[in-house]
Amino acid sequence: MFSLLVLVPFLILVAVNLSKKVAPNVACSLTALATLAQAGFVVSLPGTLLKTNNVIFTWLPDFKLAIDEFSIVVLAAIGIVAFVACCVARSTINDPGQRATFMNLLLVALIGMNTTVMLRDIFSIYLFVETIAIISFVLISIDRGRLALEGAFKYLMLSAFATILMLSSIALMLLFSPTLELSGLAEAMSVYPNPILIKLSIGLFLCGLFIKSGLFPFHWWLPDAYSAAHSAASVLLAGIITKVVGVYVLMRLSLSIFGESLHIQAMVMAVGALSIITGAVLAMTQKNFKRMLAYSSISQVGYIILATGVGTPFAFAAAAFHFFNHATFKSLLFVNAASVEKRLGTMDMREMGGLSNRMPATGITSLVGFLSTAGLPPFSGFWSKFMIVLALWAAGKYFYAAFALLASILTLGYMLILQRNVFFGKLKDGLGGVKEVGPGLVIPQLVLAAIIVLVGVCFPFVLNKFIFPVQSIFLK
Repeated sequence: MFSLLVLVPFLILVAVNLSKKVAPNVACSLTALATLAQAGFVVSLPGTLLKTNNVIFTWLPDFKLAIDEFSIVVLAAIGIVAFVACCVARSTINDPGQRATFMNLLLVALIGMNTTVMLRDIFSIYLFVETIAIISFVLISIDRGRLALEGAFKYLMLSAFATILMLSSIALMLLFSPTLELSGLAEAMSVYPNPILIKLSIGLFLCGLFIKSGLFPFHWWLPDAYSAAHSAASVLLAGIITKVVGVYVLMRLSLSIFGESLHIQAMVMAVGALSIITGAVLAMTQKNFKRMLAYSSISQVGYIILATGVGTPFAFAAAAFHFFNHATFKSLLFVNAASVEKRLGTMDMREMGGLSNRMPATGITSLVGFLSTAGLPPFSGFWSKFMIVLALWAAGKYFYAAFALLASILTLGYMLILQRNVFFGKLKDGLGGVKEVGPGLVIPQLVLAAIIVLVGVCFPFVLNKFIFPVQSIFLK
């Protein structure tokens, strides 16, 4: 049954390209339905998943796909963000040919992301990560503007460097392991007598993932890519693609391979902490709406990485929870940015102000995204950040716990700057004729805002049904 998560997008992709009579709007609707079905399907699974062996099917020799409780969280996030990206593309891409191109790219990315989440072989994971990276390059440059091409070029250069690091790491792994399956790698590492070779191979792969994730000090491609890309592409990239190709794979390797290595844990936590502070400080200096959100993404992903590096079951569950929450509240804020750009034609916050008076739905939902990003109750972001701080404290990482807590003040600061400059205060001269965007952008804003509120308000239910099962992976 889980093969449908790969086969359905593939069949839609084939159908919309074989028939010239299929309009881009039809392709968009089919993709939106498929992504909604994916989110609904996986969310209904965790209660019964523990009764299985977590292996779903083998469809090629030595190509085994599997799923566990962590996969459920990520697949749900993929479905939600891909649905939102469909809605944004339909409302903001006017050229039918460009819209059709975007939908093809989204479908290929959906296939790649779903497969990556279900893979348990490091070389196969690498292949699909690179496939998604190619799609990301095209998504960034889809508008073919100078800034978009510049952002895509920067991404391509750093991504190529990450590819070299990851391939070199895999070559080293073959020196001490007869298999590249994650379970086999972990077993080979536990008995191999040369720890330096093992740490070198893991370190190289991790550096590649740091680049893919846009983490410090490899973060400089990310603001250019996010801010220059088309609005729909920004939602998809910031909401889920970057996290799947970088953060998810890092978390999966931590879970399966290096979770007990103190040196690797220390490096991961340091990168996470530096990303938190660097992203937050740089976000406060931005004048461009989307660039501020891009630097905010660096900071918020840093929280996920920081918790992943702790290496305890509760910390990993907290990281997985923030993974999902970041996918929703960051996607919401980028949809808000898309709505503002559609009406004003600019992302310069110096030309904005008081837009909540003219765009109430966008203003209110942006406030929900802002409060969740800042980690204020009762929204979803508060609970995942609270769990991260609690996990750090429980693991004896008192400095990092205090650091994560105090860094939230910086988050509150730059999000207040954004709200004040864009949505609140006096209406800027010349904006009296601005109107709210249509339902194609308002609906995804409301859907994401509702998810953020419901996850926050229903936190005990979410904790028992989704987060604790993720934590239980460590006990198997």
